Amino acid sequence: MNSQPNEKNKTLGTQTSAQVAGEIVSENDAATTRVPFTLRSLLKMVRSGEKFACLTCYDATTARWLQTAGLHVLLVGDTAGEMILGLPNTMHTPLDFLIALTAGVKRGAPATLVMADMPFMSYQADDAEAIRNAGRFMTEGLADLVKIEVDRSFAGLVAKMSRAGIPVVAHIGSRPQHVKMHGGYYAAGKSAESAIALLDDARAMIEAGAMMLLIEAAPSEVAEQIVRESTVPVIGCGAGSSCHGQVVVLQDLLGMSTWQPAFALPTAQIGGQIIAAAKIWMDRVKSGQLGEHPYVMNDAQRASFGETLKYRNTAIPRVEPNQ
Repeated sequence: MNSQPNEKNKTLGTQTSAQVAGEIVSENDAATTRVPFTLRSLLKMVRSGEKFACLTCYDATTARWLQTAGLHVLLVGDTAGEMILGLPNTMHTPLDFLIALTAGVKRGAPATLVMADMPFMSYQADDAEAIRNAGRFMTEGLADLVKIEVDRSFAGLVAKMSRAGIPVVAHIGSRPQHVKMHGGYYAAGKSAESAIALLDDARAMIEAGAMMLLIEAAPSEVAEQIVRESTVPVIGCGAGSSCHGQVVVLQDLLGMSTWQPAFALPTAQIGGQIIAAAKIWMDRVKSGQLGEHPYVMNDAQRASFGETLKYRNTAIPRVEPNQ
């Protein structure tokens, strides 16, 4: 974080910060006319061997900046329950809350592929309810894809959702919504038996019509085999570099998390910058140096205001509780 004027032209790599700022402004202008990145665009990348990047996002403003950066996919994850609401885990994230956030992200980044995360108990209890809820993400939430945490036992539901025209991302491997079943977060596919089971889950999801797979917390060799066998794009989240795309929680990437996953090395320390910015604001408030005040009276209105005050009773009458 640079707050001194003489730091403005300090080099960032081979560029000055002024040059970088100019490029960002130019990119931001270009983002308003960016060709929409769609599922077809993503498939084209995968076929050409080009990796795609995904980050979680929970608001329109951040989405706009991530689109400006050229990010391919945004995931409105149920991690919003933890990051935005301060809930203890993802299982408590409300459905309507996520639908509203998804719509906000899509409005902020209309040319970016937006994936909605279906929260706990929005799809597990009943297939018809699951399809209706997924439909709400597509209509009210403006989502391009919906993600559900599954194994092969959900093949029937994935098939029904696909038949209804809902593009499904099948989240396999470690499933945070099953954390209570394991007594905490866990890795998947670490034994030969569980690795084969994970391969079978992937195959069942593809055969059921899933448009994409997301593998979380699995050994790299297991994910690599899934990619080798897959006919759809595969996103990794702590599953090694062989996946077609990668996703992490944005706050982890920005250095804002209290616990840092090893596979989400921070690229910035925004947490520290927020602290510094807050301290600067506190100092400004204390000193009264708030910048030029933009709201002014003309001379005639100022004189009239002064005259009116001469006849105004400035004592505020006390209102008794029983009056």
